[in-house]
Amino acid sequence: MTAREPVRLDGEDAAALATRLGVPRVDLLESVASTMDVAHAAATSGAPAGTIIIADRQTAGRGRTGRRWSAASGAGLWMTMLERPTDAAALDVLSLRLGLAVAGVVDRWLDAPARLKWPNDVYGADGKVAGLLVEARWQDERPSWVAIGLGVNLRVPPDVVGAASLRPGATRAALLEALVPPMRAAASATGALVAAELRDYGVRDLARGLPCREPAVGTIVGIAATGELLVRSGDAVGAYRSGSLVIAMPPHPIRDAALEARAP
Repeated sequence: MTAREPVRLDGEDAAALATRLGVPRVDLLESVASTMDVAHAAATSGAPAGTIIIADRQTAGRGRTGRRWSAASGAGLWMTMLERPTDAAALDVLSLRLGLAVAGVVDRWLDAPARLKWPNDVYGADGKVAGLLVEARWQDERPSWVAIGLGVNLRVPPDVVGAASLRPGATRAALLEALVPPMRAAASATGALVAAELRDYGVRDLARGLPCREPAVGTIVGIAATGELLVRSGDAVGAYRSGSLVIAMPPHPIRDAALEARAP
């Protein structure tokens, strides 16, 4: 019985990728239910900050509010990165900071600047190209670790509604090399969003000024420095931290029902 060949990503093994990315550990897996589950298990066993779990294929990827999705072999970058932050307050805005970081990277493989949908989705002109999921584990009042899940579409079947892919030529290795430094920087940032981050988010905000029906009925004003979605209903502006944003617009490739379709 011959030994099984190690999993490679675009020709590179895990050790070579870890060296190139400047991280302590990369685990490359052929197929898993969810890289998030593997990452949490690794963190429990003491995996250091910067550990990255990458799967060629996912069978039960996890999205917000428990949504599940699958990802075919080679169809995108499916990864989870572990960090061990010390500022609990910064976790409230981490998905927004990460969205800005990811958008700035995928711009180079899109025909127009990426747009952001609160709290964790990245869109191109034709649909959702990337999604983030942040899950923290706590000990007493302090975070023990945070698992940052990211899916980026490189190839989308034509029957999948609401999702889009990066331009041909984007590779998983190139994406990783560009994504890891700004994502790690976002994870190490402290405090609420600063003025420059709010300005950058406003430029990319897909929903600002549009009517919505969830998490409240009203008009989307933007986001708060502390991460809440701001919705104007009548003369009052409410701040919402949880729930999904559902835009109340006629059918459109990147709006309404398509916004809640299967995607990373």
